[in-house]
Amino acid sequence: MKISIVVPAYNELKTLPDVLVRLGGLSLEKEVIVVDDGSTDGTREWLDKAAAELKFPYELKVLRHGENTGKGGALITGFRAASGEIIIIQDADLEYDPKYIPAIVRPIEEGRADVVFGSRLLSGKSDTYNIFYLWGNQFLTFLINLLFGASMTDSYTCYKAFRAPLPGAMNLVSAGFEIEAEISCKTAFLGLRFEEVPVVYASRSRLEGKKINFRDAVKGVLKILKMRLTLARGDFKL
Repeated sequence: MKISIVVPAYNELKTLPDVLVRLGGLSLEKEVIVVDDGSTDGTREWLDKAAAELKFPYELKVLRHGENTGKGGALITGFRAASGEIIIIQDADLEYDPKYIPAIVRPIEEGRADVVFGSRLLSGKSDTYNIFYLWGNQFLTFLINLLFGASMTDSYTCYKAFRAPLPGAMNLVSAGFEIEAEISCKTAFLGLRFEEVPVVYASRSRLEGKKINFRDAVKGVLKILKMRLTLARGDFKL
């Protein structure tokens, strides 16, 4: 099965080349879709050169935003361009190692699941940059589980894989990091077959470029509450 790997990138020139090299080492039929979300650090120019030179042993699609829209905006653009039977998100910052992708997509390949998350909490080996990030993620996950009857352990993980064309059918609209809450809530609301796979996560610091912050957690809470009040089955055509 063809895998579409969507990589949102904003000023990630230090780590993105390594991510793309590691993706090349995966024994999967794949395309890699990098969405440059208004970078100003040379990421865009490097991507254009890499694509023109066919630098990697897979189909590399480079999409561009004129200005920074946020992770959600970049993902929605990438999902629209995906042609694979399975779609998975890969961050550009190396906090998540691409070696876990085959295990994450396997339940979908085998027909057991519609959506699979790579859970940082199931492994028991992940590094946490700040305990408040961990608590924030745990609270957001608890809220989703409580309000939507889910049993997730890591709602804000990067690694989210889908049976195509689910990302499009979910009618995603969030521009920022609250896209993570929106995907998790809609996965639970729609009763999709769901699994989690343990992954090990190596968090980076604010100085190293970490972007998510407390304001994003507040936006996530508001997004979850709004969706609990407004979601209706008629909003989706699966």
